[in-house]
Formats: sequence, C-alpha cells, structure tokens
Amino acid sequence: MNRDDKQQFVAEMREVFEGAEGVIVTQYKGLTVAEITALRAQMRESGAGFKVTKNRLTRLALEGTKFAGLADYFTGPTAIGYSADPASVAKVASEFAKSNDKLVLVAGAIGEQILDEQGVKALAELPSLDELRAKLVGMIQTPAQRIATLTSKPAAQIAQVLKAYADKGEAA
Repeated sequence: MNRDDKQQFVAEMREVFEGAEGVIVTQYKGLTVAEITALRAQMRESGAGFKVTKNRLTRLALEGTKFAGLADYFTGPTAIGYSADPASVAKVASEFAKSNDKLVLVAGAIGEQILDEQGVKALAELPSLDELRAKLVGMIQTPAQRIATLTSKPAAQIAQVLKAYADKGEAA
C-alpha cells in the first residue's frame, strides 16, 4: 500500500467513524472470505457496515473522533461493525459470533462510552431503534383507541334506547 492509498484509507475510516453512532471491534482470525461476505450481507440488511481494518491506520483515523477510546483494541486481525443504530450492529455481530466461534467480539462504543465484550453482548439484547419506535407508537395509539371507544359507547347506548322505544311503539 503506497502513501496515497494509506491516506485515502485513513480518510475513509474517519468518515466511517464520524457517520456512525455505534462501533463494534471484532477479531476474525480463521474466518473464510465466504463467511466474512455472509457477515457483511447480514450487516447490510440491518443497516450496518462491516469493514476489515488495518490497525495502525485505523488508530490514526480514530484520533480526534468520539471513538478514540477504542484505539487500544486494534491488535491482530481486526474488523469493525458500524451503524447509526448501535443495537442493530451489536445484534448482528453477537448472533454471528454465537454461530461462528472464529469471530470474537472485542469491544464496542456508543459515542464516547466504551463497552467491553459483556457490554456489547448486553447492547445486543436491547431492542433496535425501529422496535422502540413501534412500541412507542403502540403506546401512543392505545389511549386514542380507548377514548374513541368510550366516546362512541354513549352514542351507541342512546341509539339502542331510541330503537327500543321505536320497537315498543310499533308493537303497540
């Protein structure tokens, strides 16, 4: 890799770190190209990215970013998962690591908050942003449905009483 390629790699990594809200650091020793490709596809489906890194250059890219605390974790064959939704990237990486012991979760970060391996696993158990939004919308809709039901009941009861009187008048 020549000097220009290295500078371009550092610039690309810096863009990744500036655009992400969550980053997961993994070690992938022993994974095949097909397995890494499958992991990348799973990450892409969840709105995340997965990139094999060059440790020294990645540490340079981390300088001055909110993820600078992760620099010490870049040793050995390292790759990162990154996303705007920290829970989604942690879920995909954690699920893949459960089924393939060659992928090791090393650390992660949400903004400046550094997470160890256990923290990443705990993050993976949280609902994603989409799931939280759906729950919130459900909670907001429930009172509205109750109000609509309550306001329609008196009108329905009045209609039933009037119908009963009408039926009683016809019978007489």
